[in-house]
Amino acid sequence: MARQRLEVRIAGRVQGVWFRAATREDAARRGLDGWVRNLPDGRVEAVFEGEESALEGMLAWCRVGPPGARVDAVETTRGPATGLEGFTILR
Repeated sequence: MARQRLEVRIAGRVQGVWFRAATREDAARRGLDGWVRNLPDGRVEAVFEGEESALEGMLAWCRVGPPGARVDAVETTRGPATGLEGFTILR
């Protein structure tokens, strides 16, 4: 199966609730590569690359987030993987 790319932008109470760290942990557990960062407008943005089933599970997780988060909206963009390796929290 071909690796795919999933880009997400998550709105709600998603900064200051360990969203980025929890995203990195969940992505690593699913074998996904990519990155996550806070945006100046209060949203969190993440890019995941991997198998479709792992991406679907990660998207479901992003719609809920870690304890303490409140997810109001998730925007997604999909495409072919670009070859990311590892998972990083961007500052």
